[in-house]
Amino acid sequence: MTVRVERDGPVTIVSIDRPAVRNAVDWRTAGSLADAFEEFDKDDTQSAAVLYGEGGVFSSGADLKAMDQRLEPDGNGPMGPTRMQLSKPVIAAIEGFCVAGGLEMALWCDLRVASRDASFGFFNRRWGVPLIDGATSRLPRLVGYGRAMDLILTGREVSAAEAERMGLVNWLVEPGEVLEEALSVAFVLADLPQQAMRSDRMALIAGDGLDVEEAMAEEFRLGLEALKAGSADRGVSRFVGGAGRGGAPDREPDA
Repeated sequence: MTVRVERDGPVTIVSIDRPAVRNAVDWRTAGSLADAFEEFDKDDTQSAAVLYGEGGVFSSGADLKAMDQRLEPDGNGPMGPTRMQLSKPVIAAIEGFCVAGGLEMALWCDLRVASRDASFGFFNRRWGVPLIDGATSRLPRLVGYGRAMDLILTGREVSAAEAERMGLVNWLVEPGEVLEEALSVAFVLADLPQQAMRSDRMALIAGDGLDVEEAMAEEFRLGLEALKAGSADRGVSRFVGGAGRGGAPDREPDA
């Protein structure tokens, strides 16, 4: 088994377990990763997920020994879930190397927690292997065109500190604390009213690349759907009744 799936209450933990090859992803592992996240997205009891690499390495990318695997424009991405658009957030818990396709997979996630000794980079540049799991689309939206061009053209190694400065990483923690911190973030997200959070997440994703008027129209459409579904009814009622005063969040989940 190259992918392990665990559930801790409303949080799913998906772990790549190929430490002997620095969690390189072959075709079988890619399929298992895609299946795991598809199941997570369909499971109404699950609200957030964490993607982790066992053995102190997030992922060294695609398994170059398996380059003869099928590469097709449709279906799963070569790294597995990188073409999927989930309705719920995923957090990357990054230790050690997060490079090549592994970095592309981390970019697919919504948020990234990394250890201070983690390393990033498109090391595939050294071997003439192109990017085919979404990096050229996602990276510039995250760190800007200039920084993305730097990382993509040079393939240089980027420290965790630099990754945080450029916005590639959301949080840095001490080595050995990555999974704990990622789970902490996941539980915070899972504890919030879900309909409105998911609606705002999708508006942010859908609005990327649209002009301001189009993006605001999409935000309004998605927000209206959430309101019609009753996303704010309980929270507003509880607030009027005195809950959440002084900045404390309303921790009663959606129905």
